[in-house]
Amino acid sequence: MIKVSDSAKSKLSQLMTEEGFNAQQDFVRVGVKSGGCSGLSYELKFDSEQGETDKLFEDNAVKIVVDKKSFLYLVGTTLEYSGGLNGKGFVFNNPNANRTCGCGESFSL
Repeated sequence: MIKVSDSAKSKLSQLMTEEGFNAQQDFVRVGVKSGGCSGLSYELKFDSEQGETDKLFEDNAVKIVVDKKSFLYLVGTTLEYSGGLNGKGFVFNNPNANRTCGCGESFSL
């Protein structure tokens, strides 16, 4: 399961609307790909279609879709949003990551 903080929910809803997606019906697609300074990096985008091997979760009224491969890396992750002058944007608090890079956008197991 992937959890969504209140701050992330608010920002995701705002961005989905701005990009023409419906927050009640469409999904936030979260994934992991090879790359980044620590070996793996996070992906976050909006989607309206669910694939056959995707896992669907709903937390804090946000629908999240994760492909089967990425799910193994993201179990227990909380998606948060940090704004303000020193804010980083979306932050993945991943209990499975052994090491993260300084920018917080990549990790290793």
